[in-house]
Amino acid sequence: MKLPTLGLVAILATTTGAAYAQDAVKNTVVPESAREFFVAADPIQFAVVSGDLEKGPQGTFGRFPANFETPMHVHSHSYRAVVISGVMTNPFEGEENPPVMNPGSFWSVAANAKHSTACISDTPCEFFMFADEGFDFTPVE
Repeated sequence: MKLPTLGLVAILATTTGAAYAQDAVKNTVVPESAREFFVAADPIQFAVVSGDLEKGPQGTFGRFPANFETPMHVHSHSYRAVVISGVMTNPFEGEENPPVMNPGSFWSVAANAKHSTACISDTPCEFFMFADEGFDFTPVE
């Protein structure tokens, strides 16, 4: 199926937050077995596969253990993410019944939006997040 050029540009701008120059993309393959996870904040694990997590832009896999929820927090910059495995929620401040996110679900968080992120399944969760800027984590009360 061929998308009209304007439709494709709209999809890219919506999903990435910016239309990147074609020259900025490099041919890259990172097999699942080559991902190198590290403990970002116990027990959260990340594996950066594109760019720089601290400075951005970046693409990073994340892992949460089963039945785990982060404290309420904010990030200095926005990010977008997709659930790969497990079942997750991303409740924003004051949200009592956040949508349940199964694999294939997408969420985004604006800069400085108070929220938590949770793996609500009895199995670990994995997700992929991407952002134009660096990623940080600041707990809030």
